[in-house]
Amino acid sequence: MSHGGRRSRQGHAQASRSVAGLLSDMGAGLQARPAVPVQLDDDRLFTQFVSARGRRARGTGWAPALAPLSMWRMTSEQAPVLWPLTAAQGLPPTGAQMGIDLLSGGAFYCDPLGWVKDDAIGVTNPNMFVFGKPGRGKSATVKIFCLRMMDFGYRVLILGDTKDEYEGLCLALGVEPFAIGHGLPARVNPLDIGPLGGGWERLDAAEASRRASIVFHRWLMLIRGLVGSQKIGSESVPFGPSDETAVSSALRFLTGFTHGGTRLREVTVPQLWAALDEPTDQLVNECRFASPRQFYDETRTLRDALGALVKGHLQGLFDEPTTIKPDWRAPIQSLSLSRLDKSGDGAVGIALLCLNSWGQGMREIAERGDVRIVVRDETWKQMRLGLEPVKTLDSNLRLSRHVGDVQLVVYHKPSDPLSAGAADSQAVAIAKDLLHLADIRVLHGQDKAVADELADLLGLNAVAQQLVTGWAMGGKGRALWTVGERQFKVECRLTPLERDLTYTNEALRIA
Repeated sequence: MSHGGRRSRQGHAQASRSVAGLLSDMGAGLQARPAVPVQLDDDRLFTQFVSARGRRARGTGWAPALAPLSMWRMTSEQAPVLWPLTAAQGLPPTGAQMGIDLLSGGAFYCDPLGWVKDDAIGVTNPNMFVFGKPGRGKSATVKIFCLRMMDFGYRVLILGDTKDEYEGLCLALGVEPFAIGHGLPARVNPLDIGPLGGGWERLDAAEASRRASIVFHRWLMLIRGLVGSQKIGSESVPFGPSDETAVSSALRFLTGFTHGGTRLREVTVPQLWAALDEPTDQLVNECRFASPRQFYDETRTLRDALGALVKGHLQGLFDEPTTIKPDWRAPIQSLSLSRLDKSGDGAVGIALLCLNSWGQGMREIAERGDVRIVVRDETWKQMRLGLEPVKTLDSNLRLSRHVGDVQLVVYHKPSDPLSAGAADSQAVAIAKDLLHLADIRVLHGQDKAVADELADLLGLNAVAQQLVTGWAMGGKGRALWTVGERQFKVECRLTPLERDLTYTNEALRIA
């Protein structure tokens, strides 16, 4: 009975059909009931809170326990694989708007002095190093940065335009560059006293002594660099303590400082060489030599090096009082060295060395709020002269924080400073340290062969190297900006007018 009853119930369940099925067999169907909108008594969309486990009802996804969380550890290089659109906190929107930060999609602004004052950014000096293979847009980036920072009260000083790349920008701003070359009227005295010599007769003894020490130190650094640029075989001419004493004493005699003059007389390099080549008894005694003959013997190399410069690279360029009168209120001033291009890299390097000393003298006293961007292009030609010229550039970069200027140095690749000497030389060691005197670095496209240099000299990780050697090579104006310890993937954007001002291939276009 029981088995039979179970089979009859199963058969009945299988034989039963729905009402809709029966009506369908007879050619009829049920009429659908119109949907009635649900009226909510409360205007709120969600009228009750739901716990993290869900609503406790059938079919609502309720779970008796929370799902366990999985924890993963990864490096900053691996994290972008899982979260590729995560961007770091951006920089404040102050200074020049340079382009688009492709990591965040927002605008990228550059404000070196503002970054120094902001402790949260981690920039300790406003110096900038710009690297890039020729044709990758580094010159355009420099020009656009200078141009756009003028809106914030900055002025620009080009200390040696070796290719007249900034001439178009100067002319567009109504400024004529000063051309320095053989047969041209412009002269620059690298031993120019500068603003520190103004009102000397009204200074008390302490202030006069302070200013004199600054001026004589700058001059001594210049003479060190000029003498060190000369070679004996493959070695630089040495500049020892006796040479330093002779030069310092001669400069003090020539300016009248030794005799307590009411003002400092202007001195030129030929006058200094003449004073050493025909020393007075007073100079010999001041240098503690037993006789003029001993003075001649001990300073022969020094005098010969200066004499070669006076009759060579300095002649007609840096051997007379300064004849140019820059308008320091103008938005830009440029000193062109393109006429020296055929004289060789050595002549251009010495010219850059002289202009550096002159420019530093002009900026030793600056009015409040007078901030400048000092552009130093083709600096590797100066650094190739040897140890002492490298030291002068090192001094310029270290003083930028106190003066308030932005020192902007342009290189082709990170290894350019290493051309200062042998791999284990002191010049190369100082040149490497120069790379750490700028917390702001702009890295345009480079060949993959430079990847190791980026890691060794600049400390870039593999991801940053790939950006420089890969993504940045895909278009002009692309660059990896390192601001302190932070990195930004920036594409510079130019207006049509700016594109015309920054075009540097005019000669190729004409050809």
